[in-house]
Amino acid sequence: MDLMDIKTKDLVQKYNFKFSKSLGQNFLLDESVLSDIVEGADVNEKDFIIEIGPGVGTLTAKLLQKAKKVTCIELDNDLIPILQQELGEYDKFQLIHNDALKVNFNEIMKDEDHVKLVANLPYYVTTPIIIKLLKGNYKFQSLTIMIQKEVAERINAKPNCKEYGALSVLVQYYCDTTIIRKVSPESFMPRPKVDSIVIRLDRLSAPRVKVKDEKLLFDIVRAGFNMRRKTLWNSAKLTGISKENLQKAFDHCNIDPKRRAETLTIEEFAALSDSIYDVKKNN
Repeated sequence: MDLMDIKTKDLVQKYNFKFSKSLGQNFLLDESVLSDIVEGADVNEKDFIIEIGPGVGTLTAKLLQKAKKVTCIELDNDLIPILQQELGEYDKFQLIHNDALKVNFNEIMKDEDHVKLVANLPYYVTTPIIIKLLKGNYKFQSLTIMIQKEVAERINAKPNCKEYGALSVLVQYYCDTTIIRKVSPESFMPRPKVDSIVIRLDRLSAPRVKVKDEKLLFDIVRAGFNMRRKTLWNSAKLTGISKENLQKAFDHCNIDPKRRAETLTIEEFAALSDSIYDVKKNN
C-alpha cells in the first residue's frame, strides 16, 4: 500500500480490528493532528524514529515519509500482522513486538545520533513510560507524545499553580517542554472521554540543575508534593535528620520552612536538597 493511502478507519474496517479496553486503545483519525505530530517532532531525513504504540500504522506511514528509519514497538498481538502487512515492504520500517516498559532502548538506539521518540500512548501507561525514558539515561533528542490534557498541563506547569507537582519537576529537570496542540475526543476512534494534548520534551544535554544526590532531591520533591498542604518543614522531616540539623539546612539555603512545595522552583529544590545532604554528611 502507498504510504499516502493509509487511513485509520479504512484499516480498522479492512482487518475487522477489535479495540482492546484493557490496552486503552484510541486510534487517531484526524489527518491534521497526525501531520502536526510529525511537524511538531521536527522529523527529518537524518532522524532515527522510535514510535511507541503505532496502532494500525497511520502515524507510522507519515513518519516513514520523512525519517531515515522508523522502529515501532507494539504490544498488541492483533496489530502485529496488520503492521507487517501494510508496512513490512518498506526497508526503513522495523517492528518490535514487545512491551515498551520492558524494552532496553539502548539496544534499539545502538549508535544512532539523531534519535527521536514519538508516541500516542494509552493514558494509563503515560507516566511510567516517561519516567522510564528520562531516568534510563537514554540518549535521545526529543519525545513527542500525545497524552491526556491534564497530564500534559502538569508536565508543563510552573510553580505556584495547582498543576505544578512532582511530575513537573521530574520532567523539567531533564527536559524543556513545549505544548504543540490540543486534540479533541472527536479526533479518535473510539472516542476517549477527555481532551488530549501533543507535547514535546526536548532532552537537555545535562540536567537543569546539578545536585549532590539526585535520589535525595527526588525524595524531597516527592515528600513535598505528597503532603502539598503541609509546609516544607513537615515534609523534609521525612529525610530523617534532627530538627536542629533541619533548621541548619533551611538557614543555609535561605528557604523559609513554612513555604509549601508548590512554591519552589527546581533550583530551590536543588538548593534545599544540597543543604540537607551537607548537614547529613557533616553530622
